[in-house]
Amino acid sequence: MFFWLSKILQYLISPLTWIVIIFILSFCFKSEKTKKGLRITVFVLLLIFTNPLLVNVCLNAWEQDRTPETELTERYDYGIVLTGMIFYDSQNDKIEFGQSTDRILEAVRLYYAGRINKIFISGGSGLLLDQTHKESQLLKDYLKSINVPEEDIIIETESRNTHENAVEAAKVLRPTESSDTYLLITSASHFRRAAKCFENEGFTFDSYPVDYCSRKICANPETWLIPAPSAFTTWNMLLHEIAGYVMYDWSGYF
Repeated sequence: MFFWLSKILQYLISPLTWIVIIFILSFCFKSEKTKKGLRITVFVLLLIFTNPLLVNVCLNAWEQDRTPETELTERYDYGIVLTGMIFYDSQNDKIEFGQSTDRILEAVRLYYAGRINKIFISGGSGLLLDQTHKESQLLKDYLKSINVPEEDIIIETESRNTHENAVEAAKVLRPTESSDTYLLITSASHFRRAAKCFENEGFTFDSYPVDYCSRKICANPETWLIPAPSAFTTWNMLLHEIAGYVMYDWSGYF
């Protein structure tokens, strides 16, 4: 039930959804004053949610601080990678990489650099209806195709969200019963929620956030005067992460 509710919430918290609903409502009232007020609200929301400076400031405050590679332990037994970065193209029978691809790219780089012994990939299908294609299995197949040894790729295919990532990973890796060392690899915006979930399942790990969306804040007028349609997408991601963190806290997941 929580999985379904989280997917519904994902659409409800979208700023574009709010703007469309308010705009439609502006045609439903007879009062010209009310119509005008709602349309002004739509205009103000458009200015806010297309402003690249505002969303960048919020991202800088939310994203996990960068971890210099020089501060990492020399070598880890497992690099834990959370899925949510690929799509399966059934027409061409291949995977397509999307946002958050840094998660697996950095894991592979660290593996070949000798910083992690094995890559553990956690995640099944995050789709509501189609549970056929498991993302961790697809990623394992991809890593094998680029010559990562199969024995160094461990997966779990049952989890559908971050809480389940941690629960299912703990079943396989048994962190409270072993002395293995772990490096948690996921997007910087996702790290707060992921870290809490894994800590709750008994994991002790070092953090390696990747896939940063925030940029250095500068005084260039272009960053705060010119509306950016891409800011909508960034706000969707950020609000999704904040709402997810709050929902997980309320649900007792950490």
